[in-house]
Amino acid sequence: MRNGSWPLAIAVALTWGFVYLVTQVFPDPPLEVEATVLIGVGITLVLTIGYPSALRGPRRAGPMRRSAGRQGRTIAAVGRSMPLRSGLTAETARRAVQLLHPVLGGDSVAITDRERVLAFQGPGSDHHTVGERPQTEASARVLAKGKTVVVRRRSRLGCPSSDCPLQSAVISPLAIGKRVVGTLKVYRVDEIPPPRDVVEGVAGIMSLHLELSELDYERKLAVDAKLDTLRAQINPHFLFNTLNTIASKARTDPEEARRLLLRLSDFFRYAVRQEGHLVEFGQEYFFVRTYLSLEQARYGKRLRVRYDIDPQVLTAHVPVLTIQPLVENAVKHGLSDKVDGGTVRLKARVDPLTRTTSIRVSDDGVGMSPELLERLTSGDGAADGGVGLRNISQRMQALYGERYRLDIQSDYGNGTVIDLRIPLG
Repeated sequence: MRNGSWPLAIAVALTWGFVYLVTQVFPDPPLEVEATVLIGVGITLVLTIGYPSALRGPRRAGPMRRSAGRQGRTIAAVGRSMPLRSGLTAETARRAVQLLHPVLGGDSVAITDRERVLAFQGPGSDHHTVGERPQTEASARVLAKGKTVVVRRRSRLGCPSSDCPLQSAVISPLAIGKRVVGTLKVYRVDEIPPPRDVVEGVAGIMSLHLELSELDYERKLAVDAKLDTLRAQINPHFLFNTLNTIASKARTDPEEARRLLLRLSDFFRYAVRQEGHLVEFGQEYFFVRTYLSLEQARYGKRLRVRYDIDPQVLTAHVPVLTIQPLVENAVKHGLSDKVDGGTVRLKARVDPLTRTTSIRVSDDGVGMSPELLERLTSGDGAADGGVGLRNISQRMQALYGERYRLDIQSDYGNGTVIDLRIPLG
């Protein structure tokens, strides 16, 4: 029994004793038992309702506990929806301030970078203007030292405006690693500052989102660089040989030469202008067919092609410029040195159970020696006129992490099989 219950229990026991004496001992004749019970119950109810005991709980602490729990859940929800994964910009800061203003216990909320106010909501917005430099001296201290500052008096806030209604504040740094990139500022119009631990906690959540944003940006730069490298590695010998083929066709079959020239134009337009990192398989499939039609014009009957494509895979997303380099390696290293040529096969499937897209490029050509296979997988394949498979593997790593597989099997003299498995997208 908690401390507040003991006095109430004693009072109830004494009350029932008093009721018993008054209704059963002193009167002659005694009152009915029902009357005694009713009187006792009535007095007990009055005591229980009027006494602030543990049976009711502390009258003020209860609502405060519920408010704290509600605030914790609200901040957690805000943290999950924090719009900073695309970086610290005026738009993301504005949306973040709108989310944070109701939950941080302040009258005004602002977010800045190192140079300017990105967003401000609440009293003081008339002179704490978005786009201008932060005006308070406290902001400069936070940016310089990277530590939270609590301001309890207007004079220490350092706002140059004499009409500023803001009296106190908690200002926390926003950091990426050890680099301070901005501040989260929560103001009050009285001299009781907002709760420091809440503001610091939210600033920590925002900093984590900014770090993730920077990692995303660096990963995108890396993938862009590898894609540009892959575009640059398009075999110049392929272009030279194709143009020679078109030139020879122009004398014997002008119409075929015109079709080949259009296909070559389509090939380079797709390779150079394709934006983004993922495209539908159908687009890559068309690109591969365009490439192979140009190679067939050169090799004639020596190059045979077989396609085994599941219609469901046509709308699945795959990394751009991924399948054609695999096919080019099959032609370049598998069939070009084989006197009677051979067959290149492209197979693609979607597995809805494992949610993966499987792509296989195989040939029945001469295969690759262990030394050549090592050069190709290590990124040195361009020296042999091929396209470095390591570049493709690194792009897959950047896009999918550990959720992809690229397997290469080559039997010298019998051909090569390349299997690529990526998440279904």
